Amino acid sequence: MTSSGFLSNAERAAAIPEPEMQMLTQAFGKSAVRMNEYYLKLIDWNDPSDPLRELVVPATGLPKDGGWDCSNDEFEYAAPACQHVYANTALLHMPDAVRSRALRGDPDEALSAVMAGIDYIAGHEEIDQVLLVGGDSLAVGAAALRKVIGRLRLLDHVRIIRLHSKMPVFNPKRIYKNTELLKLIGEYSKPDRRIYVMAHVHHPREMTSEAIRAFEALHEAGAVIMSRTPLLKGVNDDSAVLGALLDQLSWAGVASHEFFINRPTHSNERYSMPLERAYHLVEGAKARTSGPGKNARLTMSHVSGKIEILAVENRKAYLKYQQSRHHQHGMFMLLECPPSAVWFDDLPGSSRHWQDGPGAKSPKPFDDSPGDAVKRQAGYEIVD
Repeated sequence: MTSSGFLSNAERAAAIPEPEMQMLTQAFGKSAVRMNEYYLKLIDWNDPSDPLRELVVPATGLPKDGGWDCSNDEFEYAAPACQHVYANTALLHMPDAVRSRALRGDPDEALSAVMAGIDYIAGHEEIDQVLLVGGDSLAVGAAALRKVIGRLRLLDHVRIIRLHSKMPVFNPKRIYKNTELLKLIGEYSKPDRRIYVMAHVHHPREMTSEAIRAFEALHEAGAVIMSRTPLLKGVNDDSAVLGALLDQLSWAGVASHEFFINRPTHSNERYSMPLERAYHLVEGAKARTSGPGKNARLTMSHVSGKIEILAVENRKAYLKYQQSRHHQHGMFMLLECPPSAVWFDDLPGSSRHWQDGPGAKSPKPFDDSPGDAVKRQAGYEIVD
């Protein structure tokens, strides 16, 4: 496996203009995020509106004050590193591989809290799905992943393990040349107990031959691959772009799972768009693609549950809960949808569907601690 080119080494190859270089150095120096030469080369640095550039450069302008929680910390921890968010679903918070040097060597100490979380899951046989969260799952070293996935596979009731990652399109060599990673997926992804890789893909320009090679390596190892795409103004707010992405994912054998609305944090404000526009963008994209791509849903991960946007027409939003903390799944909601609404809480009357539920509470504020802001900006909302 080859290591990625870090920002300090990649700037010359990517020909980043000096102003952007200074901004990137400042941002990534603060958050300890490492950019690689491969992804920087995908950006047209002569185009101020380049969509992939929009994903990278805005991280420098994040505010110091907080906003609404975007990392699902409003869910109480049932055990160290473990949130039991729905009846059959638990989140395991892995150490942030970007900042945790302990994961480069013996990961036992860094994973002690995770192992305590697995002990909790072992005592709750209703949990059949575990999501590894806390950043990019495939940025964690293979040795750490093996310890966690190996322990989970000792639990008969855990059938699905989900790894959320942008790595196949961000640094494909870290996938297809990582023999240890592919070997462990092959060992632990079985016909009746699959490992799912939920690939975060923002734009069709990320679907290079290298990325397709990474997806193929994961397929051959036995992983099931599905895509999740945040809708971001200035990045992919175009039906033709989204339709091309659906096509390219289908051609690569990646199932299009969902488009999703980013939570309205201050750091996401520049990417926000009205719900009505988001709905019509997705429908326009699905009209341009063939069968498999039409299965993609439009969703929001709200504090109260996972909400699917069925339609927005005539200033009405037609919604349902795919997952809910307080109600039966599938509960239908018909709400007024003002033209300015960008989030569930912006819909008049939405609070009556969740704030009065058992155990309901408002989201808590977060602070923009180093490293977390970039993850939020990248769209890592994963509770479903």
